Parts: sequence; C-alpha cells; structure tokens
Amino acid sequence: MNIRSIIIVPFLIGTTSQAQFAYPSEDFLGGGIGYSPMYIQMESIPGEEKMADLGLSDGFGKDPLIVHGGEGFAHMTGRWRIGGYAGIGSKSISTIPDIILYINRDGENGYQAAQDLSNIQANEDTIGYYTDIYNPSIEAKFTFSLGAASVEYVMPIFQDLELSGGALLGLGRASLSIEQTIGNPKWDATFSNVYGVIDNDILYYEVDSLELGVDILPSIQLPGLLRNMTGTFFNFQPYIAIKWQFLDRLGIRISTGYNQGTITAGSWKLNGGTKISDSPVSSVEGLTFRTMLYMGL
Repeated sequence: MNIRSIIIVPFLIGTTSQAQFAYPSEDFLGGGIGYSPMYIQMESIPGEEKMADLGLSDGFGKDPLIVHGGEGFAHMTGRWRIGGYAGIGSKSISTIPDIILYINRDGENGYQAAQDLSNIQANEDTIGYYTDIYNPSIEAKFTFSLGAASVEYVMPIFQDLELSGGALLGLGRASLSIEQTIGNPKWDATFSNVYGVIDNDILYYEVDSLELGVDILPSIQLPGLLRNMTGTFFNFQPYIAIKWQFLDRLGIRISTGYNQGTITAGSWKLNGGTKISDSPVSSVEGLTFRTMLYMGL
C-alpha cells in the first residue's frame, strides 16, 4: 500500500463517521409525540396517616404510582425545546373487616374490654361475633393528574443521541376517595333518598319529636358512603433526559427527575364543592422516572 492509500483511506473513514455521528451546528426543526408513562416513588400520600382509622393499616404500600400519559416536544430555536405532558394515575387499597358486635353497658364511648370475659359484670360491655355475609367493604383510592408544559435545553452527543435538561411546569390535581359499602348494591337502591321520602320536590323526614334543633341524619339503611376529597396545586418537576432516535421517524426518550407540588392548608374540597377549612398542608412529591416511545424527528 503506497503513501497515498494510507492517507486517503483514513480520511474517507473519518468523513463517513463524522457524517454519521456529528451533530449539526445549524438550527433545525422537528419534534415528536408519543406515549409516556411516568413512575413516581412518592414520599407520602396525602391522608395516608389516617388510613388506620378505616381499617387500612397497611396504607398504600411502597409501590410507585404509575401515571399513564402522553408527551410531545418541538424545537423552538437553537438548542431550546418546548413541549407538554398530560397524564393521570391512581392506586387503591381495600379491605373487608371482621365484625364484633357489642352492647355498651358502661356508658363510655366505644367498646371497653371486660376484665374477665368468662365473668362479665352487669356494667361491662358484652360482645358477640358477627357471622353473616354482610361485612362492609372499605376502599381508599388516590388519584394524581397532571397537565404541564416543558422547557428544556438540548446538549447533543451524536447525531442520533442527545442529553437534555429541563422542567415540567403546570397544574396538578390530587384526589383521595373513601368508599364504604355494605351488602350488594342494586340499581334501584342507588337512586333512593337516604334521608326520607321525596314528594313534589319536598323531603319528608320522620322524627320522634318536633322540637327545634333536630338533627337531619341519613337513614340506618344507607347502603354505602362515598367521600371524594380533591386539591389543585402548582406542579414543578425538574428533570434530565436522554433521547435516542434509532429510526428515521421513531425513537425512545428516558428522563428522571423530582416531582414537587404542595396543596396549601384549607384548600381541599369535599365532593368537588364544600371547602374543608381545617385540611392540613399536603405534598405530592417524589422521584420520577419517565419513558417515552415517540414518533417524529
């Protein structure tokens, strides 16, 4: 091999490699859109410390919250990129507790265990075990939804591989629903009024006395109860991402970051309307991992 071949061959190899891997220095256009699930390892779930009062002592567990969503991005100018993300995810827990019936004989609230179950005194609470099939089911469900815009700066590595850093900024919504049901729900019973009888848009409520200040309470026949508490907040999620476009119109993008959101005290609402004035400060935060299979440039 002569000296000319020794010079030309490495030059051709270098030129080909540069064309394949070099990142264009000029501005370019393009973008992508695709399915983007997000996994959040939450520090805590609002209201989780109260789950034991419902019989859900194990809480929501340590499994990450999976948010199913879609993501899109587009180059704006130079190495700046804008985009958006929208998704919703939930996790739930439930139980069917055993039941012990008791007769309150000591005048104190709640069940007070007798000193000697084999010799219960007249003023001590007595118990019995419920063996029928109508044990109540109790379920708690936490839902997180997010709609946010993204801004990021691209740091190219090769032509089809790039690293970027940015943040999601938008509105988040947290919802905590508590449902307690007994027996088997039926369609017609779902539309029954749990307070009394409606006739010509007037509720007729039966009482033992017509004295002022009587409490209007649901009937003991109430088959179920659903409470839904919601809170809206500003959500901020800084992240870093790596993007690899392995085909002309198909690529994969992986990002990791930290989600931050705070629901201020007194901002929770019950059933979408009534403000819960004594609700505490709640946070929706944790490490995030997001994967995206996109179509585009």
